[in-house]
Amino acid sequence: MSNENVEEAGMSSASPEEAPQGQALTARQKEILRLVAQGCTNREIGQRLDISVRTVEVHRFNLMRRLRVRNVAQLLRQAIALKIIPKGPPTLTKI
Repeated sequence: MSNENVEEAGMSSASPEEAPQGQALTARQKEILRLVAQGCTNREIGQRLDISVRTVEVHRFNLMRRLRVRNVAQLLRQAIALKIIPKGPPTLTKI
């Protein structure tokens, strides 16, 4: 599989020592990732965490860059693989 096909399939061509680490994420990034997995919008996440929408966007951008993904589906798949979020249907938490 060429590097282009690997990237299109959502897999990283990075070597194992460059693989993303769940521990490298901050507590806030993990919290935002869990809310994204629950289907919350940036606005809803901002309201729940009492931060601006722009701050949520920056956290999501940093998450995607750190985990080397390009879309939310890949982000959630990586989060499941790293055991940051559980596999299975999301459970909504009350505000």
